Amino acid sequence: MVYVERDETANIIAVYDNPQAGATEKLSINSDELVAYLTQSENKADSLSALNASDLSLIRVLEDLINTLIDKQVILFTDLPLAAREKLATREKIRDKLNSLENLMSDDPGLL
Repeated sequence: MVYVERDETANIIAVYDNPQAGATEKLSINSDELVAYLTQSENKADSLSALNASDLSLIRVLEDLINTLIDKQVILFTDLPLAAREKLATREKIRDKLNSLENLMSDDPGLL
């Protein structure tokens, strides 16, 4: 998601990766309107903001792709460079912790 600033005619005039004064509207990085704006804009900062925002979602896609390749035994986890293995393992631990915390906060009355 990115935050967009609009002019008085509701056209996008700026894109940010964080909320700004005058730019609190969230817009999907895949939005046709945003893509059209970015392909016509010559503002490098807008394009960089959009790329930064898309990097976060692309990271998850790449993690899922790597896990799928490992699950299907196309590659082995040990085939990856040590730095990549460490980063993937760290992210998996953090994600597992977040998932366990979400389960603790569940609204399911059967848990108590």
